[in-house]
Amino acid sequence: MARAKPGTSGKAATIDNACAAAFFSQWAWSTSTSSKRWDASRTQAGGVAESNSMRASSHVREARGKAKRYAAGMRVGVISDTHGLLRPEAVAALRGSDCIIHAGDIGERDILGKLGEIAPVTAVRGNVDVEGWAKRIPKIDVLEAGGLSIYVLHNLEELELDPKAAGFAAVIYGHSHVPKQELRDGVLYFNPGSAGPKRFTLPISVGKLTVQGGKIVAEIVEIQDSGRAKP
Repeated sequence: MARAKPGTSGKAATIDNACAAAFFSQWAWSTSTSSKRWDASRTQAGGVAESNSMRASSHVREARGKAKRYAAGMRVGVISDTHGLLRPEAVAALRGSDCIIHAGDIGERDILGKLGEIAPVTAVRGNVDVEGWAKRIPKIDVLEAGGLSIYVLHNLEELELDPKAAGFAAVIYGHSHVPKQELRDGVLYFNPGSAGPKRFTLPISVGKLTVQGGKIVAEIVEIQDSGRAKP
């Protein structure tokens, strides 16, 4: 038993010790419970991440199995975010393409038909493509050109895989309306910008890819704002 302080009784000291013991017992229980909750939360989060990764891998395998394959020397036209407007200038810029990628937010079904008059089209569904006709269009797709795999989706923030680890040479996307190209770990990330209605001060543009010698050369092509749709 602890020695009582001067001016206090042994009974008071015993009560103090009992209170301290109760406090530390409660603290230990709380800490242990919090740790278990953290571990459970971390395990759950890890399980969700693993599930998303497995789902993404499954979708990629399926897309690769159906991928359109093209020879080296391909010229790939890239367009995105038309939002129902296909400008004649965009059509002119895409002529001569061996195939065309539409990276989503198509807006109108007829746009894919008009692009298909130029070259075969690989298209993905964007967040505005919610009508019945768009449900048949995948959210992700894959095509191969000159032995290089190209991954296509609308919103880059929804990318659920490591493109380099998965063997992709390029990731094509849209959504932001901001034309952009950059290399990350040897993988080309390419956004052709928006070819649809003008938004703020952003340019109106499409993209071109040339696949040759095991490399992809990308180009952003800015087009004039005529405001006219292709009849």
